[in-house]
Amino acid sequence: MADAHKRTRHPKYKPRYRIKNWSLYEAGLRARGDITLWFSEDVMDAWIPKPTGKPGRHCQYSKAAIETILILRLVFKLPLRQVEGFVNSLFSMMDLPLKSPDHTTLSRRSTTLRPTISPALCGKGPLDDWVDSTGVSIHGEGRWRQEKYGNHKRGGWRKLHLAVDNEGLVLSCSITNEAIKDASQAGRLLKAVPGRMRSFTADGGYDERRVYAAVVAHSPKASVIIPPRVNAQKSPAATTVLKQRNKHIKAIATKGVYRWRRESGYYRQSIVENTIYRYK
Repeated sequence: MADAHKRTRHPKYKPRYRIKNWSLYEAGLRARGDITLWFSEDVMDAWIPKPTGKPGRHCQYSKAAIETILILRLVFKLPLRQVEGFVNSLFSMMDLPLKSPDHTTLSRRSTTLRPTISPALCGKGPLDDWVDSTGVSIHGEGRWRQEKYGNHKRGGWRKLHLAVDNEGLVLSCSITNEAIKDASQAGRLLKAVPGRMRSFTADGGYDERRVYAAVVAHSPKASVIIPPRVNAQKSPAATTVLKQRNKHIKAIATKGVYRWRRESGYYRQSIVENTIYRYK
């Protein structure tokens, strides 16, 4: 009976939803093309930095101004010259007495920016932590030489490991070579996670004892949501570290893996996957 409950539906067939509120649905589609931009008074006041009193010429534009324009460039996928004209046109339409830095200044100042994520953005109270990894290609002389001279050697790449919260903000990261297992970086990622965790979610590649031990060491009361392997067996010596794993194995054998994923909240693993896709 346990095998019959493991698969309640065929993965090929997905649930279909009928749209009944067509007016709200169409209004939502139209709202996707609505562009609303505004500049807060704090940004306008800090657009031109105040004199520091130090010798030498000070910067004509503040870090906030450079960072704001570079964010607009990334959002609208514009080259430096085009984003310069785009920002100037916005200032003209909004009747603001501001001016955009030229593209040379943007290029030069972008190399010195060190943007930081404020800890206040990570929220208060226990965190929900999602962990995953992805491959990152190495670009440089190796790729250039391969394309120029037709060298068919295997291209190098690295693994990027990320831990994000329920808002998709990166809490910690790690870079390793392609031979390193994902589970080996769980402890390293958790060391940089601030505060206590409410839950830790990862895919089946993290189904190892050391991952459970790292979560318990960081936050003893955190729930670990990791799908056990297909041939997973209950641990006879059910210590505090593996008690949750034994419960997952029993729930999957009784209810099926799809129901377990839905009830445990494992499907929210897509948060870290969307974050990885956004950064790549």
